[in-house]
Amino acid sequence: MTSSLPVEAFTFGDPVPVLDGRDIVSLLETTWTGQWYEPPVSYHGLAKLLDASPHHGSAIRLKARLLASLFPGHPLLSQADFRAIALDYLVFGTAAVEVVPSRLGRVMALRRSPALWTRVGRDGAAFFLSADGGQAHAFRPGTLRLITEPDVRQEIYGLPTYLAAIQSILLAENATLFRRRYYINGSHAGYILYLTDAAHTPEDIDRLREALKNAKGPGNFRNLFMYAPNGKPDGLKVIPVADAMAKDEFVGIKTVTRDDTLAVHRVPPQLLGIVPSNAGGFGDISKARETFIDNEIKPLFADFQALNEWAGVEVISTTL
Repeated sequence: MTSSLPVEAFTFGDPVPVLDGRDIVSLLETTWTGQWYEPPVSYHGLAKLLDASPHHGSAIRLKARLLASLFPGHPLLSQADFRAIALDYLVFGTAAVEVVPSRLGRVMALRRSPALWTRVGRDGAAFFLSADGGQAHAFRPGTLRLITEPDVRQEIYGLPTYLAAIQSILLAENATLFRRRYYINGSHAGYILYLTDAAHTPEDIDRLREALKNAKGPGNFRNLFMYAPNGKPDGLKVIPVADAMAKDEFVGIKTVTRDDTLAVHRVPPQLLGIVPSNAGGFGDISKARETFIDNEIKPLFADFQALNEWAGVEVISTTL
């Protein structure tokens, strides 16, 4: 009489999420810390989100470059600083500009303060936070100004216009990470190895388990030979858990999330180098670029004309 062995189940590792929407958006009112107001969203989360999706990051950087192309530079503000200000505005919905006065009260320069680390307080107070948690730098009262994308819930900081697409951006990243794990794992969606043959000893099962473990990771897709004398025909079965190639809908997810991202940024796909899937294509790229600049970039450029009022001269052209 053969002794029965207890059933043992084990896994080869669990997927670990990289980003969580709760780390980015709280959509709470701005919080008073005692010195300054905190933004209603996590600026650090928005900064990480910039690299979560190629379409999201490319759309924002395309807008920043086109905005910079409309600004030839000015003695009070360099083109490089303007492009950095524009990038802050597009990523965070807020751009911070320091107005540097002379001893006589005239404006000597307009200088970008990275929005990621800039906070505003009361009565014209503003602070630049230390990345290592040290003492915050306090700007001279009234010298820091914000360019903001209006938010209907508060009037201290702006909010970026792409918040509605955050879940799509994260879903696109999750789909890519899943596909990477799919190939790195080598076992695809995984399986259950069902062993019922009483001819196997505990030593045989240990050797089989070790061989399966060694078939994962680098050098995967190896063949496995198993010799079971006096074994039953159905004593060893491989039961697939799922067919990832057929059911994860990778292409469909990437297409839908791409369309959501481009829609929220209002960027024509041909301007990002996306290859059309239909024979007709996306249409004339020159007309798409012209329409995009007229409908999106020029209105955005007008948002920076507040710099003219602060400087007392026309830094940003009012005629394009």
